[in-house]
Amino acid sequence: MADHISHAATSMAAEAGNDYPLSEVPSSARRGLLSTSMVLLGFTFFTATMWAGGSLGSAFALSELVWIIVIGNLLLGGYAAALAYIACKSGLNSVLMGRLCFGQKGSRLSDIVLGFTQIGWYAWGTATIAIVLVKTLSLPQWLTIPLMVVFGFAFCLTAMIGYRGLDMLSRLAVPAMLLFILFSLYTGMVDIGGMSGLASIVPSESMSWTAAITAVIGTFISGGTQATNWSRFARTPRIAVIATLAAFFVGNGLMVLTGALGAMIYQQADIVDVMIAQGLVSLAVLMLFLNIWTTQDNTIYNFAIAGCNLLRTPHRQRVTLVGAAIGTLLAVLGMYEWLIPFLILLGTFIPPIGGVIMANFWLGHRGKYPRLAEMSQVDYHWPGLAAYAIACLCAWASPFMPPVVGVVVAFVVYGALLKLSKVELANKTAA
Repeated sequence: MADHISHAATSMAAEAGNDYPLSEVPSSARRGLLSTSMVLLGFTFFTATMWAGGSLGSAFALSELVWIIVIGNLLLGGYAAALAYIACKSGLNSVLMGRLCFGQKGSRLSDIVLGFTQIGWYAWGTATIAIVLVKTLSLPQWLTIPLMVVFGFAFCLTAMIGYRGLDMLSRLAVPAMLLFILFSLYTGMVDIGGMSGLASIVPSESMSWTAAITAVIGTFISGGTQATNWSRFARTPRIAVIATLAAFFVGNGLMVLTGALGAMIYQQADIVDVMIAQGLVSLAVLMLFLNIWTTQDNTIYNFAIAGCNLLRTPHRQRVTLVGAAIGTLLAVLGMYEWLIPFLILLGTFIPPIGGVIMANFWLGHRGKYPRLAEMSQVDYHWPGLAAYAIACLCAWASPFMPPVVGVVVAFVVYGALLKLSKVELANKTAA
């Protein structure tokens, strides 16, 4: 009996030290609004989002641009906030919810999809900072690969610490980045001649509203699906929802707007390139570090959480280190050139996971998940798997906002299949 208690205590300590990768976050580990907001904002302050904004800035006048950014990020923020509410209520992240949605073995599907996407983005970020630094500082080209190796392992250090490490970095980096961005935007407005000068810019390209809103949503919907890794640490559902909306509606919206205005004024979407064009080279390099680092550590953290569920191991730090090694290797092998289109395409298959989770929580469990230790040990939950597959096909084929279609179809189909399975069970019982 004493040995059993000792083993349980050791297991709980290991879970706590590794941010509870295989269990609910207890109330003693919950955080307030400031902490949750800073971590999530650090995640959404991402340079790739500005590139999407740049494509909008070249295609729309200012009046249309603002509406597109508001609508797109409101949809994105609403999706992420709904998942944040579920995460906080249950203490679970998306991959652990996957056990309830897809079954014990079936949940490995979401582990692989979510984990692979994150390791791909980690490879891209690692390559990006090395390549941009070599170019910006006119360093020798042969330094590119050594820098990739250095940054590939350095960026995972705060993730290895866990939520506390992400929180500490974000509290420093997010306010600094916000000041840099606002200063750069102010400089840009002065250069272009204020709002009148900005409004007079004629779009040089064309894009439909549907494609533009899809681009805004697609910038971070895969991240929104995995932001439950931190929103589950929120002290209350209200804190989780507010912090998530701050990150995905306001924060992501600011990134899209910054990229759009940069493209309109300087024909450069990335804030680093814009700041260099403004003569702010030192601030640009610092911005690059903070921007990439605060997203990289979140990204590899996401990979580690998915990996822990896939392997059923509580050793998150070890999985983090292995993930950093894989991401660094992919960066060195040159995946920077062709990985982004593939990962954006893969984003089509991630939103349906969120749709199934929401339907499973509100329709299947009536707004209250059981504790993992008390849940039924079903290997494959076929309504969830079938709903996911059908939603992916519909999103793939849809010309209208594939991410939104994927979420809606997953929710509706899961609800229908759940009802059919209950009717079938009732008929068998009656017979």
